[in-house]
Amino acid sequence: MSSAAPRDSGSDHLWSVDEHLQDILATVRPLDPIELNLLDAQGCVLVEDVTVPLSLPPFDNSSMDGYAVRVADVAGASEEYPAVLEVVGDIAAGQAAPLEVSPGQAARIMTGAPLPPGAETVVPVEWTDGGLGQGPVTGMRARSLAPEGAEGQVHVYRPAEARAHVRARGSDVKAGDRALEAGTVLGPPQIALLAAIGRGTVRVRPRPRVVVLSTGSELVQPDEELGSGQIYDSNSFALTAAARDAGAIGYRVGAVTDDAESLRATIEDQLVRADLMVTTGGVSVGAYDVVKEALSHVGDEDEAGSGVDFRKLAMQPGKPQGFGCIGPDHTPLLALPGNPVSSYVSFELFVRPAIRTLMGLPDVHRPRTRATLTADKTLTSPKGRRQFLRGRYADGAVTPVGGASSHLVAALAHADALIVVPEDVESVEPGTEVEVVLLG
Repeated sequence: MSSAAPRDSGSDHLWSVDEHLQDILATVRPLDPIELNLLDAQGCVLVEDVTVPLSLPPFDNSSMDGYAVRVADVAGASEEYPAVLEVVGDIAAGQAAPLEVSPGQAARIMTGAPLPPGAETVVPVEWTDGGLGQGPVTGMRARSLAPEGAEGQVHVYRPAEARAHVRARGSDVKAGDRALEAGTVLGPPQIALLAAIGRGTVRVRPRPRVVVLSTGSELVQPDEELGSGQIYDSNSFALTAAARDAGAIGYRVGAVTDDAESLRATIEDQLVRADLMVTTGGVSVGAYDVVKEALSHVGDEDEAGSGVDFRKLAMQPGKPQGFGCIGPDHTPLLALPGNPVSSYVSFELFVRPAIRTLMGLPDVHRPRTRATLTADKTLTSPKGRRQFLRGRYADGAVTPVGGASSHLVAALAHADALIVVPEDVESVEPGTEVEVVLLG
């Protein structure tokens, strides 16, 4: 799972955003590959190239309901002088032994059915009388042919070129082609291709299991009545949803009271189903910040490489952070601040890349771009901190949403980007080009 303990640079060391992220990504390792059934592999990352064992389609087949014929037999056919052919039988999709079409003959063929020996092209049923002797088939009659098993003659009113309305063997992919490359995230189209070439299982890195819990005696679950001094727990919902959005299997534990023993017991109980743990709240310097106390005694703390390092980062929001590995399996844990905006921004910058690393993806970061700042006033930023402001991005421009305060959940809900103000910049004028992290 992980191979290195966090660096200990002392409690007074002010970590940069890049240092903290580098420490996380140097510690977290991709999950071991496993073999999964196709539907269980949805959202997982392929760890091996997949070669096509058979061509798709595996045989020449018809793309239309109609008649399989020889080109010469329908050459020059018209409504005035139709080609009259003997119908030798029906060919349905899935039929193992197709009929043979000789000169002057036609085989009634369904969409997807194999092109029979001797046939060179397919005449759509709309170009015929459907074997009923009543002129070209139109409207509702074009959707059905003559009764099953009926034979006799068919009148063809238009010529057809060779291979018309025929799906050639291997026209999709050929045997020996590479169907999918290692590193591909398996979505519905990829799973369809795997099934089409006969693969019932595939070797992938599993979606990481991420356990999210929030801390604070003031937190109440939605739909419950608020008491004096209480607020609803939104962080655990936001971060669990964000973990799932990143590709993980997210488990929301909910709020744990400000009691170190309760928190420690909850974390230890959850380790059994966690590839990564995320806590929110209780990481600053307050008297009731019990996360530090609880995490100092979780699991096998005497095991080399275990332990959580609490640190201060030169960023706003999200200055207090924690990172380390806990328990006998050295499960990575990221401890995030409790303010809603701080926790979400911290997730995007640090937890999401960790999840994507566990998945084995080559690119773990959100896309970034440059944009022109559109604002009605100058933006200010604290000296020495990298600030991340919420914004809306469109057509090369970004507009701030809400203020810099870390409790503004409503503003966060309307943002789709983070505006990055570097550590050495204290003000940004409207019209300035800024770096933007795209969230959606």
